[in-house]
Amino acid sequence: MSAVGAGSNNAEGKAASRPLVAVTSGEPAGIGPDICLALAALRPACRAVIFADSELLAQRAEQLGLKLRLRAFDPARPPAADELEVLHLPLAAPVQAGRLDPANGRYVLSLLDRAVAGCMDGSFSAMVTAPVHKGVINDAGIPFTGHTEYLAALTSTPRVVMMLAGGGLRVALATTHLALAEVAGAITRESLDATLRILHRALQQRFGIAAPRLLIAGLNPHGGEGGHLGREEIEIICPVLEQLRRSGMHLEGPLPADTLFTPAVLARGDCVLAMYHDQGLPVLKYASFGAGVNVTLGLPIVRTSVDHGTALDLAGSGKADTGSLVAAIEMALEMVRDPTPA
Repeated sequence: MSAVGAGSNNAEGKAASRPLVAVTSGEPAGIGPDICLALAALRPACRAVIFADSELLAQRAEQLGLKLRLRAFDPARPPAADELEVLHLPLAAPVQAGRLDPANGRYVLSLLDRAVAGCMDGSFSAMVTAPVHKGVINDAGIPFTGHTEYLAALTSTPRVVMMLAGGGLRVALATTHLALAEVAGAITRESLDATLRILHRALQQRFGIAAPRLLIAGLNPHGGEGGHLGREEIEIICPVLEQLRRSGMHLEGPLPADTLFTPAVLARGDCVLAMYHDQGLPVLKYASFGAGVNVTLGLPIVRTSVDHGTALDLAGSGKADTGSLVAAIEMALEMVRDPTPA
């Protein structure tokens, strides 16, 4: 066998042994297709298979001036170095970068449906999602509150936990996409107990932290000020924390959110649990924007996502930042490598 032939076979063997990761390209008019195309040059440590309309990717690549080869995904044939693997799913309507079209709402969800199916049957090790546009999916007449809730329903998972990571922080949420007026009513002893158990178990099993230290934010200003600014800490949060501490969990709180995100306090924990979306995520995104990762904990599959939106104004411009997508793939690979047995 020639040296060239041996090298080629060796390269193919390495490619075949890499984990298969499903990368959904998200809203077709946004930057999802742009950042997915960039993976051809970035060459992550996996076989990243792009779930998208192949013609959409070809058109966007031409618009961006990218010279690359798109190849239909074949699990038995690893890609060459200059190829990007695509699992083709057809658009419902033509796409112009930057212009939303509700006609493609069902297409966006079909990417998620197919990726979940592939992860559930073991064809893929993990899924990584580019951003979707919630509004245009709802405009298509499809009730949709976000990736997290949709994937939970799709996998028949009764409860999941959203966690973002980046900038040296991990921030999980007790509630996700709710109007602020609905947050207090959504935090019950049962829901908080379940959230903390999922978070604790995931940090052990997926992140290799044997004894996770969790920092729990209070809901109200100053942690309720002894009941003067709200009683949720006294009546809900503290009783749950006390019960779980007795089971062996390391839980600190409830802590006033305005002082929780300081270096001295953060050094005492492995993850923060915020009570609602905009309590925890502004700090996380300030620390990591452009390289943060959204993780859904509690699913029977590994799912990570970028921490940004569709950025319609940047679609097709060549200015989209790929940092968060790369970080999401790297975290997905970290989570699938030698997870701790349940």
